[in-house]
Amino acid sequence: MPKTSDNSKKTTVTPSPQRRRELLSTAAEVFAAHGYNATTVRRIADEAGMLAGSLYYHFDSKEAMVDEILSTFLDELWAGYEAVLAAGLGPRETIEALVTESFREIDRHRAAVAIYQKESRHLSTQPRFGYLTVSQRKFEEAWLGTLERGVAEGVFRADLDIRLAYRFLRDTVWVAASWYRPGGQHSPEEIARQYLSMVLDGVTPRA
Repeated sequence: MPKTSDNSKKTTVTPSPQRRRELLSTAAEVFAAHGYNATTVRRIADEAGMLAGSLYYHFDSKEAMVDEILSTFLDELWAGYEAVLAAGLGPRETIEALVTESFREIDRHRAAVAIYQKESRHLSTQPRFGYLTVSQRKFEEAWLGTLERGVAEGVFRADLDIRLAYRFLRDTVWVAASWYRPGGQHSPEEIARQYLSMVLDGVTPRA
């Protein structure tokens, strides 16, 4: 008796990690350029050169895409920051290392940084993105704690307004995502060195 084919069995093809990364990179650029609310799955699919329905094969929603973009960026950022904070450096050296690590992350995740700056306040109100609020709190604690330690140790000026200094440093560094492009004339490390040479003269003790 001849065997009949079993049409009930279907082969499941897993999307390749490389293709997934490519799609997330495209999505990040679209979100950064047009904003989260104005970006549709169709627009991302168009930029990726595929049908909108095909994009759902990889991600179930644009929310899932922006979630993965931001969480990947923040996971890498905190891996670098925590290594710096655990290194036992002095306050000035810690600030220098945090700034350098920040520019490296802008180099790796420029679009994600732009999304974070524009969208984190809105997204953090949604349960799925609660980690954004946690990360912001950790960020403040790391930078404020280092500045406070620097003042206490006489490395930074005694009259320094810690919170204003933190906001200045934060904004000075992260605004670079609006103009920085990987592969430019200066490496992330060189840009960090130039920034630090300008910034730290304003926070070290006056002669």
